[in-house]
Amino acid sequence: MDKVQSVRGTYDLYGATKRKMKKVISTGSDVVEKYGFEEIETPIFEFTEVFARNLGDTSDIVTKEMYCFEDKGGDSLTLRPEGTAGVVRAFVSNGMQQNLPVKFYYSGPMFRYERPQKGRQRQFTQFGVELLGIETPQADIEVIAMAYEFLEKLGLNGQVTVEINSLGDEESRNAYRTKLVAYLQEHYDELSEDSKNRLQKNPLRILDSKEECDKAVVENAPLYADSLNEASQKFFADVLRGLDNLGIKYRINNRLVRGLDYYSHTVFELTTDKLGAQGTVLAGGRYNGLVSQMGGGDVAGIGWACGVERLSMLLEENVDLPRPIAVIPVGEDTNDKALEIAHSLRLAGFHVEQSYSGNMKKRMMKANKVNAAKAVIIGSDELANNTVTLKDLDSGEQKTISQSDLIKELQ
Repeated sequence: MDKVQSVRGTYDLYGATKRKMKKVISTGSDVVEKYGFEEIETPIFEFTEVFARNLGDTSDIVTKEMYCFEDKGGDSLTLRPEGTAGVVRAFVSNGMQQNLPVKFYYSGPMFRYERPQKGRQRQFTQFGVELLGIETPQADIEVIAMAYEFLEKLGLNGQVTVEINSLGDEESRNAYRTKLVAYLQEHYDELSEDSKNRLQKNPLRILDSKEECDKAVVENAPLYADSLNEASQKFFADVLRGLDNLGIKYRINNRLVRGLDYYSHTVFELTTDKLGAQGTVLAGGRYNGLVSQMGGGDVAGIGWACGVERLSMLLEENVDLPRPIAVIPVGEDTNDKALEIAHSLRLAGFHVEQSYSGNMKKRMMKANKVNAAKAVIIGSDELANNTVTLKDLDSGEQKTISQSDLIKELQ
C-alpha cells in the first residue's frame, strides 16, 4: 500500500509553525477586544448563494476557486472562501439590525482551489474584523488603527506599509466606471479573454487582473481620484487627517481598488516585501452596500482580514513558550509521589513536564530538551523525609526543601 499523503494545498500544523499561528490569532484577539470587538464563529459551509451574491459571479473566487458540493437534500453548499459573507449573513439572519453598531472578529479555516504558493494554501486560516452600523470616517480610522496596532504588537513595525485609496460614494463610482469603460473599450483587443468578459459586467475587476497584457493596459487607465465628488473628497480627507493625528503613516495608492459594487470610500492594504511578489498581508475596506445586497437593509460596514499563515511567516522562528518545571522521580517507589506533586503544581498554575521512564541521566536530558527552568527531584530519601531536591537548570544550583514549601519557593 502506498504511503498516505495529505491533499495538495493542505498541510499539518504543529510545532513552531502552529505556535506562531497561535501567537498571531491570540495577539489579534487581545488587540481587537480592547476596541470592543466580540468573537463570532460562523459555519465552515454556507449555502452557495451566500458567497456567490457576496463575491459576484464574475470573480475568480466564484468562477474558479470555490469548493462547492450538493448535499443529500439537493442543496448547493460551499466551503467558505472568506469570512465577511458569513458574518454579514449571521448579522442579517439573527436580526442584529436593532443593536447597532455591531463589532465582530473571527478566525478559522477558509478554502480556495488555487495554485499553492508560499503562504497561500487551499486550506488556510484567516483572522478578520467586521464593524457594522457606522457611516462616519471615525470607523475607518478605528479599524485601520486597530490593524496597525495588531501588526506592531506582532513586532512587525517597520516591515509593513499601509496603502490606502478612496472609491468614493455611488455617484463617484458611476462617474469613474463610465471613464474606465470608455478607456478600456479603446484597448479592447489588448485585453485578456477574462477581462473582455468583465468589461460590461464588472470593469473594475480588470484593474485587479494578474494577466500581463491587462496590467499593461491598466497602467495608463484613468485615476479614481479624478472622479471623486466633493463629499467623497471630504470623507477621504477626514480619514487621512485622523490617521495623521494618530501618527499612522500611510501611502496613497491610486491603483488600489475593489471590484465589487458594494465597496465604497476607504480601501486599504498592509503590504510587505518580505514574502516575494504577493506582498499583501492584511486587506480591508468599507462595504456600505453589502448588508443591503444580503437582504439586511441599508447598514454601513467596514472590515479587514489577514492570512494567518502569511503573517506568521514574518515572525521570529522561535515563539517563546513558558518554561516548564520538570518533575523527576528516582526509583519506582517515588512515582506516585511524583504524580501527586506534578498535579499540585499544575493546579497552582505551573507548566509541568512529568518524567515517566529512563535513568536519572536520561530524565535530566529530557528536562533540558524541553527547556525546563527547574527540576523537582524525588528520590527515596526525599520520599522518607517529605522533601524534594530543587535544581536550577540554568545555574546548576540545588537545594533540599520541604514538599509543603515547594509551591511558595517556585512562586
